[in-house]
Formats: sequence, C-alpha cells, structure tokens
Amino acid sequence: MRSSKKHVVWLVAVLAMFGAVASACGGSSSSSDNDSKSTYDYASLSGTLNGSGATFPKAFYEDAIAGFAGVAKGVTVNYNGVGSGQGKKDLAAGTADWAGTDSLVADADKATFKGPFLYFPTVAAPITVSYNLSGVSKLNLSPATVAKIFVGTITTWNDPAIAAENAGITLPNTAITVAVRSDGSGTTSNFSKFLAAAAPEAFTLTAGDTVAWPKSQSAKGNAGVAQLVKSTNGSIGYVDFSDAKATGLSFASIGNKDGKFVQPTLEGASAALAGATIKDDLTYSALNAPGADAYPITAGTYIIVYTTISDAAKASAIRGWLNYVLTDGQTLAPDVDFAPLPTALRDRAIAQIASIVS
Repeated sequence: MRSSKKHVVWLVAVLAMFGAVASACGGSSSSSDNDSKSTYDYASLSGTLNGSGATFPKAFYEDAIAGFAGVAKGVTVNYNGVGSGQGKKDLAAGTADWAGTDSLVADADKATFKGPFLYFPTVAAPITVSYNLSGVSKLNLSPATVAKIFVGTITTWNDPAIAAENAGITLPNTAITVAVRSDGSGTTSNFSKFLAAAAPEAFTLTAGDTVAWPKSQSAKGNAGVAQLVKSTNGSIGYVDFSDAKATGLSFASIGNKDGKFVQPTLEGASAALAGATIKDDLTYSALNAPGADAYPITAGTYIIVYTTISDAAKASAIRGWLNYVLTDGQTLAPDVDFAPLPTALRDRAIAQIASIVS
C-alpha cells in the first residue's frame, strides 16, 4: 500500500539519522504529534496478535492488517469475523488478544473478563436497510415503517404505510421476507437500538446483540444476510454498507431525526459522527443523530483490549497495531466503505494507547 511504502522509507531515513525511534505513544493529543511515523518503531515489534469479533468492520481490519504487515514485519495479526458477541466472549476467555465489537460489554458480563479493558473506536459506517423487490429501485422508509416491517405488523410491500412514503412508485402485492442475523451481533444491536430510539411506539421488541425477531429468516454474519436478501425477491434486511455494496444490493433512504430521507453514504455517516457525544471511555452513539445530512443508522465499532498485558512483547505489538489503525489505517477506511474517525476522537484514542501496560 502506498502509505505503508512511504512509512518504510521514512523509517529507514530516521534510523540512519538518529539510530532509534520512540516506541511508545507520545503524550500530546494533537494530530501531528500523534502521527504514527514519529511515535512508533514498528520494525522492532514482534509476535502474533489474534483478533476475533464483529463482521461489520472486517473489510477495514483486513485492509489495515495488510498495511500493518508492510511496516511491522515481525508481527502477524489475525482476525476472525465471528460476530461481536463471540468476539467479546473470546477476549474474556483469553482465546483472543483483541476483540472487534460494534456493541458494548454488558454490565452483567464484565465480571467474566480477566481484568479491566479499554475501548478504542476505529471507524464508522452506515447500516443499510437493504431490499430486493423486482421493479423497485428507489425506496423511502421512515423509522416507524422499518420497525413495523421488522416486528411483523407490516407484511406486504404495498402496505399503505410504505405507499404513503413512496408516492409515484408502484409497489407490488408481494409478501415481505425479513432477513436478520442468526449470531450475536453488534450490527443487530445498533440496528435494534436505532429502532428503539427513533420509533419507540412501533418497535415493541427488546434491543440487543440478539433480538427475538418474529416471522424472519436468519443467516450468519453481515455477508450471510446480504446473500439472503440478494437471493430472495421481496426480502429486506439490515446489512453493513461494505457488504451491501459488495453484494450489489439496493438500499432504502431512511428518515432521519430532521425528517429528511437520507441514503446510506460515508458523507452521511460523517455527518452523524459530528453530532455524537463522546463518553469518557471513548464510547459513543451516532444513532438517530441530528442534522439534515446525517444518516440515522450510523454505527461505530471498537477494538477492545486489556489494560494490562503480562507479555511485554505482546503489549508492545498491540500498542503498535492500535497506533497504526488510528493513524495510517484511517486513510485506508474510505477505500473499503468506512468513515474515518473525527480528528478529536482519533486523538483521544491515540493518547489512550499509553494506558496499555505490561
């Protein structure tokens, strides 16, 4: 990758001039001071880092892993996209060194972890409401209508509620097939929490990593739901932006908090991120964010790691991996349909890397 090659050239030059490069995250929180090229000697890192978790950011992590391999040749980073729920369980059990998750650890589950952990936001992207309906290439759906479809109170495509939001479009009397996740999923968590926030009267289910969707068909992972939608006329499902685009799905414009129907785009995701409130632990929600341009089902995703890692080499490798994801890795995000973090949030995440100790 271009950014990786530039990094290697820079590193060789600096080693020649100074003999060493700082190996820990700097104290400054400004973007320039936290640039990966001035804070890590990636070449000194070694070890294997096994990650497990969300399928939502899988395309981004795979791209970032490839870029990181070009500058940290002594480190092997693996990622198994098995869903946010399983990723959190794997980190708690110690079978993964880092977890990818789009949802937070429930208070009841914190005691299962081997110690304190940190959230590192990485990228964000829209969750699409993708559909397959012959003859219909454009569709508007309000949050209430989406909720009614997924809870099973709207069952055909020519329902008056859908028709009212799509004047001039001929909707067939086709039965709706609802496609959902079969595995514990941060995508499910964010989608259901959006419905609970934006359409509380229509969404009568309990939001979370798993939801008791009635009258639905299920598949594993975002890619599985995408394929289910693609192969079934009359279907609708929630799918991450990257997989929806890669599968060639059509996706609805969703009514946002300002009453505008907005297509899922990276620009819409960035507009939603701009309205998010960041908590002290760096978690946030961009769901149902205000703003005329904000796409309302915008989800962030996180890497979770333990604060204390007994193996010093592994701790260094994890710090380097996180630093890459939050610096050079951010430039890769749009290429795989993810929005990079706002600068202020990115800088706070970079500063937090220094909290990982061995």
